[in-house]
Amino acid sequence: MATYRQPRQGSGISSRPNPVLLKRLALLASHLVVALVALVGIGGSTRVMEAGLACPDWPLCYGQFLPGRQMNIQVFLEWFHRLDAFVVGLALLVLAAASFLWRRRLPAWVPFLSAGLLFLVLVQGALGALTVTQLLEAPFVTAHLATALLLVALTSGLYQRLAMANTPSTSPPLWWQLLASLALVLTFGQCLLGGIMASQWAADQCFSAGDGCSLLLAHRQLALPAALSVLALAASTLFLPPEQGQLPRLAQGAAVLMFAQVSLGIWTLKLQLQVPLVTIGHQLIAALLIGLLAAVLARSLGNSGQTLPMSPMSSEVAHG
Repeated sequence: MATYRQPRQGSGISSRPNPVLLKRLALLASHLVVALVALVGIGGSTRVMEAGLACPDWPLCYGQFLPGRQMNIQVFLEWFHRLDAFVVGLALLVLAAASFLWRRRLPAWVPFLSAGLLFLVLVQGALGALTVTQLLEAPFVTAHLATALLLVALTSGLYQRLAMANTPSTSPPLWWQLLASLALVLTFGQCLLGGIMASQWAADQCFSAGDGCSLLLAHRQLALPAALSVLALAASTLFLPPEQGQLPRLAQGAAVLMFAQVSLGIWTLKLQLQVPLVTIGHQLIAALLIGLLAAVLARSLGNSGQTLPMSPMSSEVAHG
């Protein structure tokens, strides 16, 4: 009868996560980040083009998967937004299934984060349905955007952690990690406030009738601390210890995006939201900025590159 025992140290069995599997999951996560940023951008387009109810039913559009005679630019935007969300949902299902199926070859946190992302995308789908069935009620529209931005941040962080899982790196000082967290939180809050303002059409009402201007003013006021935190994060990379890998470039890239975001925000207000492409660009860069700041925070946690304990099933050795 065969018996089993744990291998002795130095038995030659590697306890590192599977690098090929990590690389493939990282590739899937990188595609998901792109798809999620596009999802936020297309969602912003549907609002700007007043296409949120272009498909009056859900999940189909005019009772069909692909509406034919009803197709126009507004229907296409809403239909494509749903299609992108469906593809994202399938990809996250694949990610979660693969993470649990091969969990013994992965860091312990990967299956749990993958399951959390799958849960969030289900919540996102439910909120998307409610935005249609409840005729674009502001709380549902805002919650829909907040969940989308949270998915962007978490998926971006997941990609970074997977990409650096087998690469030793040093963590920056604690003060820098706190600054990165502050920049992400303030920017997320600024984006969320913009979503609240957009869901209530506050800017349009402020320009046309003088109503809702308090939300617009709050959005402009929060922009300053959010922008300063990101700029400070980028400038402080000069004081980081060497061998930080991509971290300084990511932080500096976030500063460039923040400059573009503020410029587009000012331009949007000057144009009084009359040029859709400028407004859409403002919303798209917001999603990119959230993803990039989440990547900065994820990389700032560092990675020791140490091997993981082997699970009993993967480390058993038979002897007669």
